[in-house]
Amino acid sequence: MRLKNKVAIVTGAASGIGEATALLFAEHGASVVASDIDREGAEKTAAAIVERGGESIPVPGDVTDSGEAQSIVGKAIDAYGGLHILVNSAGITARSLPPTTHPEEVWDRVIEVNLKGTYLMALHAVPEMERAGGGSIVNLGSIMSVVGYPPSWKSGFNPYPVSKGGVLQFTRNLAIDMAAKNIRVNCLGPGFTETPLTSSLTEDAEMKASIEERHPMGRLGKPEEVAYAALFMASDESSFMTGSYLPVDGGYTAQ
Repeated sequence: MRLKNKVAIVTGAASGIGEATALLFAEHGASVVASDIDREGAEKTAAAIVERGGESIPVPGDVTDSGEAQSIVGKAIDAYGGLHILVNSAGITARSLPPTTHPEEVWDRVIEVNLKGTYLMALHAVPEMERAGGGSIVNLGSIMSVVGYPPSWKSGFNPYPVSKGGVLQFTRNLAIDMAAKNIRVNCLGPGFTETPLTSSLTEDAEMKASIEERHPMGRLGKPEEVAYAALFMASDESSFMTGSYLPVDGGYTAQ
C-alpha cells in the first residue's frame, strides 16, 4: 500500500491517464477525489474505485475556473480532512474542439485548460499541503514539453506543445519555491498514449502507423504505464525528486 493514509486529487479522472491514475492510487491505499468536467465520467471512476473496495468521491469541476478549482480542493478537505497529493491530468488538444473553432479561440482554450488549469489547482492545493506538513504535485506534461510536433503533423501555431512546455517550466519554478515547505512538484512526459484524447489520430491507420514508427518501441503507451510513473512520483519512494521531468514515452525523446 504505497499511498496508505494519503488523500489524492486526480483531475481529468473521467478517462485515459487520469482514470488509470485514480484507480491505481486507490488500489495502493489513497482516498481519491476523482475530478473532471465530465460529471458522469467522474462518477463512473469513483464508483469503480468503491466497487473494488477503495475510497473515493466524485467531484465534478472546471479547472479553468478559480472558484471551481478551490471548490474541488475544499471538497477533498471536507471529505477526508487533508490533502497530500495532486495529480493535474486534465487536458485537451486542438482536436478536442470543433473543427470550425477560430484559431485564436483554439489557442486560448488549450492554454487555459492545460496550463492555467494546472496553475489554479496547484494554487489552491498548496496551502492545504502546507497544513498537512508536505505533499506531492504531479503535473502531466508531454513529450511535447520538450520537443515540437513533426511538421508533417501540425503547424508551428499549434498551442498544445506550448501549453505543455509551460507546464514543465511551471513545475520547475514551483518546485524551487515549495522545496523548503516539503512539497515536491514533478512533471511526467507521456509519449503518445492510447486514450480518448488521441483517438482522433489513431483511428486513421496511416497516421497511427506514422506515430508508432516515431517511438523506438514501435507502439503507443497505455494509460496504466503512465499511472505507475505517477504513483512513483506521488509516493515517498521519490522523496528526493522535485522539479524533475520523467519521460514515459517508449524512447521518443531519446532520439
